[in-house]
Amino acid sequence: MNITYRDLIDQTYYFPTEEFDLEGDRLRFHGVSLTDLIERYGSPLKFTYLPKISQNINRAKDWFAEAMEKHDYPGKYYYCYCTKSSHFRYVLHEALKNDIHIETSSAFDIDIVENLKAQGLISDRTYVICNGFKREAYVDNIGRLINEGHRNCIPIIDNYEELSLLDEVIDQPFKVGIRIASEEEPKFEFYTSRLGIGYKDIVPFYENQIRDNDKVELRMLHFFINTGIRDNAYYWNELNKCLKVYVRLKKLCPSLDSLNIGGGFPTKNSLSFQYDYAYMVDEIVNQIKLTCEEGDVPPPNIFTEFGSFTVGESGGAVYKVLYQKQQNDREKWNMIDSSFITTLPDSWAINKRFIMLSVNRWDDPYERVLLGGLTCDSDDYYNSQQDMNAIYLPKFHSGKPLYIGFFNTGAYQETIGGFGGLHHCLIPQPKHLLIDREENGEVFISVFSEQQTARDHMQILGYGPGPDGEPEAQTSLRTGKKRETAS
Repeated sequence: MNITYRDLIDQTYYFPTEEFDLEGDRLRFHGVSLTDLIERYGSPLKFTYLPKISQNINRAKDWFAEAMEKHDYPGKYYYCYCTKSSHFRYVLHEALKNDIHIETSSAFDIDIVENLKAQGLISDRTYVICNGFKREAYVDNIGRLINEGHRNCIPIIDNYEELSLLDEVIDQPFKVGIRIASEEEPKFEFYTSRLGIGYKDIVPFYENQIRDNDKVELRMLHFFINTGIRDNAYYWNELNKCLKVYVRLKKLCPSLDSLNIGGGFPTKNSLSFQYDYAYMVDEIVNQIKLTCEEGDVPPPNIFTEFGSFTVGESGGAVYKVLYQKQQNDREKWNMIDSSFITTLPDSWAINKRFIMLSVNRWDDPYERVLLGGLTCDSDDYYNSQQDMNAIYLPKFHSGKPLYIGFFNTGAYQETIGGFGGLHHCLIPQPKHLLIDREENGEVFISVFSEQQTARDHMQILGYGPGPDGEPEAQTSLRTGKKRETAS
C-alpha cells in the first residue's frame, strides 16, 4: 500500500520536474537544498532564485524569434519588464542583463529608471513605457526624463486630459501611445476596463488631439486584458478587435508602428500545470500578421510587458509547522511560524494558489490537514492546492520537525504585503535570501534583509527610539502657533 508522502506525489504528478527533485527524502529547488538553507538561516524564510528571471526572459524572446521567423514577420520584438510585479533592485539588475526594456506604472518608477541610468544599466535607447493613471508627480517625472534626452520614453495615454498635461511639461517633440479600454469577460463584475480609452473613441481621440499637434508623434497602440493571455474565445475576440483598431488607425497615422499586447503569461501554480507558451506566441504573431495583411498595412513591432512571468517563478517561502491542533473529529490544523495574510497576501486577498510541497520527511506517512497562520484572524489559512481540494503533508510528530515550502511566489507578494513595514498582528517579516549561480554551477547565497525585530516595529509605530519615533511638534490649525511641550 502506498502510504508515504513520496508515494502520494509520485502517483499524483510527474516527479521530479524541471524545478524540483529530491536528495534522499529532502526537497531541492533548482538543485539547491532547502533543508541546508533552513539549517543555516532558520525559518520562516523567503528566497529568490535569480537565474530563473533570466531563464524566463530568454525563453519568451526565443518563442517570439521562432514565431517571427516561421511567419516571415517583418517587425521587431521588444521584451519589457513590468516593474510593479517587483520593484526590487536585485530583480531589475538580473532582468536587465538580458537586453530588455521597462514598463512603469507610477511616479516613483521614474526615479528607479534614473537610478538605473546613472549606474549604466539602461541607456536612452532603452524603451520606458509609462502606463497607469498619471497624477501631477508622474507627469512631471515623465517630462523630466524626456527633457533630459530619453527619447525612447513613451507615455501611454490613459484618459483625455493626459496629453495636454504632458504637452505642458515636455519642451520638445515626444512620442506617445494610446491604451485601449478592453472589455472584460462576461462573468466579470464590470463590463469595461477603467484603464485606457474605449475602442470606438481611439480614432476620434487621435484626430482631435494628436494629428494636428506637431509636437506629438503617435507610435504605439496598447492592449491588455485583465485575465491574461489565454487560449479561449474571449482573448482571441478581444485581440481581433484591437487589431482592427490598429489597422484603421495606421491608415490615418503613418508614424504608428508598434503594438503593445501587455503581459498576461501565467506562472506555474501546480505540478500539473500545463500551458503551451510557444503555441500562444506563434498564434498571436500569426493573427497580427494576417489581420494587417488583410487591412493592407505593415505589421507592427510587437511589445510585451511580462511581469509575473518574469519574476514569479523565482520566489519561494519556507515555514515550519509549529504545532497541530485537532479542532474536531475531521479537521487537523497545522500551525505555521508565520502568516499567510502577511507573507503570501495573494492567497488571502484573491484566493491565489501556489505550488506547495513538504521540504522534508518524504518517506513518512501522510495525512490531510489545514494550514493556519499565526495571526488572530479567521481568514489566515490555506486549505487547498490548485489541482485538488485538499492539502496532504507528512504526519505531524512533535519530535520530528516538519517544514513546508511555497513556490513561484516572486511576483507582488513583497510589495502587497508591505515590505519593511507593519504587518497584521505585528507578525515580523521573514528573512529574505538571494540565491545566484555561477556558470560553473557554484551557488552563492546572500542575505537581502533580516527578519524584522520588535525595535523595527516600535520605530514605525512612533514609540521610538530616536528621532524617527518622535512626532512632529503640534501646531494650531487656526493660528499656526506651535504648542509648548513639557521637557
